[in-house]
Amino acid sequence: MSLAQLPAPPLADTPLGRTIATTATDIWNDSCALDELEYAISFGAVGATANPTIVTDVWKNEPALWRGRVRELANERRTASEADLAWAIVDEMSVRAAPLLMPAFEAHGGRQGRLSTQTDPTLHRSAEAMLSHGLHFVGLAPNIIVKFPATSAGLDAMEEASARGVSVNTTVCFSVAQAVAAAEAIDRGIRRREAAGESTEAMGPVVTIMMGRVEDWLRVQTERDGIVADPAALPWSGIAVFKRAYGMFRERGFRARLLGAAIRHHYHWSELIGGDVVITLPSTWQKRFNASSVEVRPRMDDPVDPAIVAELSSHYPDFVRAYEPDGLTRPEFDAFPPTARTLRAFIASYHDLLHQVTDAMIPNPDVRAGS
Repeated sequence: MSLAQLPAPPLADTPLGRTIATTATDIWNDSCALDELEYAISFGAVGATANPTIVTDVWKNEPALWRGRVRELANERRTASEADLAWAIVDEMSVRAAPLLMPAFEAHGGRQGRLSTQTDPTLHRSAEAMLSHGLHFVGLAPNIIVKFPATSAGLDAMEEASARGVSVNTTVCFSVAQAVAAAEAIDRGIRRREAAGESTEAMGPVVTIMMGRVEDWLRVQTERDGIVADPAALPWSGIAVFKRAYGMFRERGFRARLLGAAIRHHYHWSELIGGDVVITLPSTWQKRFNASSVEVRPRMDDPVDPAIVAELSSHYPDFVRAYEPDGLTRPEFDAFPPTARTLRAFIASYHDLLHQVTDAMIPNPDVRAGS
């Protein structure tokens, strides 16, 4: 019998299933699409994340459904703007997906089984506006976790949200300094809540480091500035930042767990195995990894080769800024190139979603119906 004819193993016995079953590492689904989330849950995934790009992708995968839903909502809400309707669609996507994670939410006492929703990326400079949007999301389902960016204003929003009992997922975060500042803000908020006599037991905050986007930026710099460095070092850049932050999280006993995101290759999963962390994986990467022969064994405590760290440090000042705990000050977070690039990308995806809503509301007379 050929390999192609062999029966597929149960998903629980795949590399990702074994990662969850045999180590402290958890897997989340990097999408709120129902079919992708169902696949992830089938091997033990216990959470899901979303952002403006993911929401737009979900729309594009089911355009007829969401175009029709926009028209229905527009008829029901005669004065609603395109933005109002776009966020109503995001709400509906969240409400559809959240129940799939409720068994994990209940089994883990609220520490897992959460669906991430991201505040409007155009509000990244206003803590008050982000907080208001985040509190709205919390009302959609009991197992919502709210994403706030690791911008200067985002840190204030995280602290206040945590004080109000909101589980926070820090996003747009690329450096040890941002991750530590976010964890400190979350802890301040939780301590305030505890001091007020409110429960914090079921809160499950996480701090995301977008490993692949650190690497993406260094690759852009390589081409833009004509840098000649060992190309084998670049895939380790985001991992080195993550592992440095992980050591500090353990030393300081932060309440939030680290979450690895922006997957570009198997190191972004395999090098984190064994850590008390979360990895959020797009469905395409889940299926690749589950079909792979990568050995599932703890590697989180394996240090990145010092020669690789030295190579990256000698060629890329922005790697040093990301890697060193004092590499960035809080006022520098917003202008750090990976932060600026990601905010621009998320805002562009949000504008794309608005365009999709507008197109559904106001059909283009220049295009023949059905074409």
